[in-house]
Amino acid sequence: MIGLLSGVALSLCAVGARAAETAAAAPQYAPMGEQTCLKCHDRAPIDATAIFKTPHGVKGDSRTPMGQHGCESCHGPSSAHYESTPAPGQKRVSPAVVFTGPNASPVAARNKMCISCHENGLRMNWVGSQHEMNDIACNNCHTIHVAKDPVLVKSTQPEKCYTCHAEQRALALQFSHHPIDEGKVVCSDCHNPHGSPGPKLLKEVRVTDTCYNCHADKRGPMLWEHQPVREDCTNCHNPHGSVNAWLLKEKVPFLCLDCHAATNDMGGVGVSVKSVQPHSSSLYLYGDRSCLNCHSQIHGSNSPSGSTFFR
Repeated sequence: MIGLLSGVALSLCAVGARAAETAAAAPQYAPMGEQTCLKCHDRAPIDATAIFKTPHGVKGDSRTPMGQHGCESCHGPSSAHYESTPAPGQKRVSPAVVFTGPNASPVAARNKMCISCHENGLRMNWVGSQHEMNDIACNNCHTIHVAKDPVLVKSTQPEKCYTCHAEQRALALQFSHHPIDEGKVVCSDCHNPHGSPGPKLLKEVRVTDTCYNCHADKRGPMLWEHQPVREDCTNCHNPHGSVNAWLLKEKVPFLCLDCHAATNDMGGVGVSVKSVQPHSSSLYLYGDRSCLNCHSQIHGSNSPSGSTFFR
């Protein structure tokens, strides 16, 4: 009996020791949560109070950072930071995860904190996406400690994207462009920056499906279909901007002649500027709409006699 009791006592001691080790190894969060951080970070140069005006700062929702461990939900357990007593002129030990500045944590560590909550929906294709593979951190685009994240506002989102995509900024200033600067269209209307199964981070699997979200009248199916249209809208259009009307990559008729040359090796109707009179006239070459003066339904036709897209 005494041996049995001794064995039980030893087992209890072992359980207690393991529990103590587990408790010691567990992350140590600030006992007063965000109040500990706000003793210093409620004023310039680092004023974190604006986060309480955002969804991240809703304390009554257990899914939010402030509903869990406060600031440390994102910055990690940082007891070494708020318990340190630096010498005059020195800085405190950095938090576990730093998002900005010269001491910023590695991109993977920063993104891990964000993905721990934001891993579903539009973010489900983040791993392996172009932005993730190029070491883009979430906070390169998103600003958390502000009432309105600029990248989520139509009027300010393009500037965030243009920070890296300078070529697209230049194209958006061309004569023919989507109304991005006018605030009616933004990059995320076509692209999913968090990853996509389609090319170029497009929201849909195919280019044409992305375009059809707005240009539904071009979707079809049509009785007579123009093959380049069904294949890829960018065969003819540059969606980010062009010096030609209708975002065309070239001025017609030269765009049309890329396929419809006199050799007729595309299997379509061959055209030569020296052929029949209608095709050699100044109206064909230099008219306002050139080929489109006659072939007006170039995206496809439902007319029984529309094989040449006249109607």
